[in-house]
Amino acid sequence: MTPVTGSHATALAQLGHALSDGTRTRILLALREGPARPSDLAQQLDVSRQSMSNQLRCLRGCGLVEGSSEGRSTWYRLADQRIGSTLGDLLELVVTVDPNCCTPKGCTCR
Repeated sequence: MTPVTGSHATALAQLGHALSDGTRTRILLALREGPARPSDLAQQLDVSRQSMSNQLRCLRGCGLVEGSSEGRSTWYRLADQRIGSTLGDLLELVVTVDPNCCTPKGCTCR
């Protein structure tokens, strides 16, 4: 097992910070499906473009997403595909720990 350093703890704390906001978490989950433009994400997640811009800036700062310019558009994607599979694992863990947490009507996890 690799020894855990202060840098490792900081990186995990950044991930926790990113996931502490529902909009940022939904952005990460949406990007598991593939790259998207901020305007498309804003519409899909029903948030303002300004809010989307702020949240994407935070996720870039945490190193979780990256953007690439194509013409007048910027496309965002997960910085590493393992982020998507890790989010899937975390969702499975949440449901395992509290099977009543998420139902077809929505999630009530706290």
